[in-house]
Amino acid sequence: MNTENASGAYLQVRNLVKLFGDDRAVDDLSINLAEGKFLTLLGPSGCGKTTTLMSIAGLHTIDAGHIQVGDVVFTSPANNIFLPPEKRDIGMVFQSYAIWPHMTVAENVAYPLEIRKIERPEIDSRVADVLALVGLTEMANKLATQLSGGQQQRASLARAIVSRPRLLLFDEPLSNLDLKLREQMRVELKRIQNEVGITSVYVTHDQSEALVMSDEIIVMSKGRIEQKGGPLEIYSQPVNGYVSNFIGVANLLKGHVAQVTGAGRGEVEVVENGSRIRLPCILGAGIGEGDGVVLSVRPENVRAVREKNGGAHIEGEVIQAIFLGNCVDCRVRWGNFEWKILSHPRAGLREGDKVYLSFDPEHTLAVQP
Repeated sequence: MNTENASGAYLQVRNLVKLFGDDRAVDDLSINLAEGKFLTLLGPSGCGKTTTLMSIAGLHTIDAGHIQVGDVVFTSPANNIFLPPEKRDIGMVFQSYAIWPHMTVAENVAYPLEIRKIERPEIDSRVADVLALVGLTEMANKLATQLSGGQQQRASLARAIVSRPRLLLFDEPLSNLDLKLREQMRVELKRIQNEVGITSVYVTHDQSEALVMSDEIIVMSKGRIEQKGGPLEIYSQPVNGYVSNFIGVANLLKGHVAQVTGAGRGEVEVVENGSRIRLPCILGAGIGEGDGVVLSVRPENVRAVREKNGGAHIEGEVIQAIFLGNCVDCRVRWGNFEWKILSHPRAGLREGDKVYLSFDPEHTLAVQP
């Protein structure tokens, strides 16, 4: 069942197809992930991310493709190969904590080692090590039901990594936690993954989790990959309006490329309610003069001033200003379009103010619609 890993990637998913009836839940999806890296599959409900994860785990059969970890082939319908889930040596952390309430924390964590018939001294040593890693040493003899939600998720993670699996899979593990605890746990999960060095695939619809935790991100839509890359690349260089809007918040305006001014640079003309403007910008790959595009501008890259100056292109009215502590979240009406901007509190913007908006061409991006 072992084959040579020609690509050099540790996790290989090639041309994966999964059908549910006539629905292509996953449509020709490929992944190459280096050993020790943290990959997030990101997208809305129904995009195929969980189906992909379950296919890697062996909890779904697949209709076409090839799944391999290291030199071990997990699934290959063309070669009539399907390795059962229990033989894949995978750790899984679920949305539900899936820990046994009648067992202590230490007993829960020890269970995967016991079923492998590991010697008791080694079990005790490994359990102690992972409980220290996840910060649950003092809770070892508590029943699982005596733990908070965050502690239960830590126990679930400890159980998943104690056997030192070849792959760690996460299925929206933080979605049952409150916001503050989610923010703490995503940092802790990444720290722990870095320390143990287990190659990990994480499924979420939360773009903040993806940006904070990932070495690589795959943004999915309708069973296909829209874009793959590092967090900074995905955020700052989205390939289309879908990715731009899904990763963070963006102002998206339809227009056309009026002029190419240099390599990868140009001006996009936008018409809104009779107002016509041309904005200098970065042109996405494959975009040329005359092409219809979506102009993508992040709120933090829009500057609002009260006095018109040479760099201010758009006149608008502040229709909402919400103080968030370190910034003011504003909405500025321009015709029928509402600009989302982040202003410094010292700017003192208030509802009803007339403002002029300016844009940094280096952070104004024209992408495919």
